[in-house]
Amino acid sequence: MTFPASPFVVYDKGELFMDENITNQPTEQGTEPAEPTEKRHSFGREIWETIRFIIIALLIVLPIRLFIAQPFIVSGASMDPTFENGQYLIVDEISYRLSEPARGDVVIFKYPKNPKQYFIKRVIGLPGETVTTNAEGHIVIKNTEQGTELALEEPYISNPIKSGPFNRTLGADEYFMMGDNRTGSFDSRMWGPVKRDLVIGRALVRLYPFTTISLLPGEHTYK
Repeated sequence: MTFPASPFVVYDKGELFMDENITNQPTEQGTEPAEPTEKRHSFGREIWETIRFIIIALLIVLPIRLFIAQPFIVSGASMDPTFENGQYLIVDEISYRLSEPARGDVVIFKYPKNPKQYFIKRVIGLPGETVTTNAEGHIVIKNTEQGTELALEEPYISNPIKSGPFNRTLGADEYFMMGDNRTGSFDSRMWGPVKRDLVIGRALVRLYPFTTISLLPGEHTYK
C-alpha cells in the first residue's frame, strides 16, 4: 500500500502594481530602453512566492501524512471478501493516540517478525484475554478477570470453513489479529500477538475502486 504541475500563487494586496512613471520610450536615439527595475523585481517576487507556497504546503501536508492519516494499498487476499487486492485506503493514525483499538476494528500494523512490513487484519483478542476455539471451531474470547466468555459471531467471513484449534492468552499490551479470509490469512494464529506500539491505525476510508467508497470499511461491533 501528487501536486498540481504549477502551484497557484497568492499575492498580498499592493504587491503587483503598474508605475505610471515608467515608459517604454528610448532614452537616446538608436538605443534600446532599459528593462524596468520593477519588472525584474516582480519576477523575483513571483519566484519567491512560488517557493514560499511549496514550503507552506510541505509544512501542512507532511505532519498530516506522518501523524494523522496516510494512504495504504491492500496487497493480497488475507482480508477477502471485506477488502480486495489493490484497494486504496486512508488510515486514521490519530484515533489510537486518544483511545485503544477495539474488537472488530480493521487495523494496519507492523509485522512483529519484520517491522518494515505492514499488515492489515481485524482485531479479535484484546489485552489480558484468552483467545481459543470451541468444539464447533468458532472463536471464543475468555476474560478470566471478569469471568466472561464470548463466542464471536463473524458475518464478514464468507466461507464456512472453521478456524483450526488454538489457545493463546494475551499480555497487557498485546492484540490478537486475524484476517477475514481464515483459510488464506497469515496472522496471529501462526506468529503470535501484536504489541500495542506496532499498531499504526485503523482503516478510515476506502477510496478506490470508486464503487466501493466507504467510511470505516469493514468495521464490526460484536453483540
